[in-house]
Amino acid sequence: MEKIALGIKGMTCDHCVMTVTNALKAVPGVRSATVSLANNEAKVTYDGTVTTEESLKEAIREAGYQVG
Repeated sequence: MEKIALGIKGMTCDHCVMTVTNALKAVPGVRSATVSLANNEAKVTYDGTVTTEESLKEAIREAGYQVG
């Protein structure tokens, strides 16, 4: 299992947190995703043989938020 913390820009409310969380959890291989509005970041545990860091970033971008 791999763990990563990704900075997220554009979240303003709990609905944003839920949207990003659901987007990350929908990526195959993601075991857990915890998104913090206060820290503007997502902590993700995933199977590196199934998905990549870039796939996680793309899921966040497709949900309408910026990574960085």
